[in-house]
Amino acid sequence: MNLEEQKAVAIDRFVDLMRIKACETGENKELDYQIRIAKVKLSSVGIDYSEVK
Repeated sequence: MNLEEQKAVAIDRFVDLMRIKACETGENKELDYQIRIAKVKLSSVGIDYSEVK
């Protein structure tokens, strides 16, 4: 898998997590942790996720 494919997978994962977060009604520590990790991974490959909420 090349870098562009890895970036696409990381973006897709982050979007999936954010979609789950939007539907979440309670506190979910594991989901919050996974989102933090996804942000670190996106940042490490130079992707700005700040526009996604």
